[in-house]
Amino acid sequence: MDDLLEIMSKCDFPKRDIKASVEVADVESYSGLKLPKDYIFYLENYFGIDQFIGVEFINLWSLEEIIEANKNYNIVEELSRTIGIGSNGSGEFIGIEIDQSDNVKIILSPFIDLDSKHNIEIGKSFTDFLIRLDHKIEWFS
Repeated sequence: MDDLLEIMSKCDFPKRDIKASVEVADVESYSGLKLPKDYIFYLENYFGIDQFIGVEFINLWSLEEIIEANKNYNIVEELSRTIGIGSNGSGEFIGIEIDQSDNVKIILSPFIDLDSKHNIEIGKSFTDFLIRLDHKIEWFS
């Protein structure tokens, strides 16, 4: 958790100062997934962000935006055990994919052709994803 807090502080993630109108349980119920603890911590304590971290641009959706965004793009309906959590601003979404053994991957995948064959792993956890960004590890290198 220290790594996560350090990156969020360094990158000036906007802290949540009001209670969200949506609960994490609503997102989990909608997606049928148990969200990872580090990602839940982010959702409950921070608003979405829209900025560069390292060399990559990310737009992470806030708790209030996740269900609507996933419905608009049909992510949860089309990709098994996956929920979108943001985008790279260039036609691809950032998502959490959880396999049957509850292993987590943060993925980058196109909005247009929702097929897991296009998924690129960009983190082994939400924290790992942010650490990779902070260390300027490019997604396509």
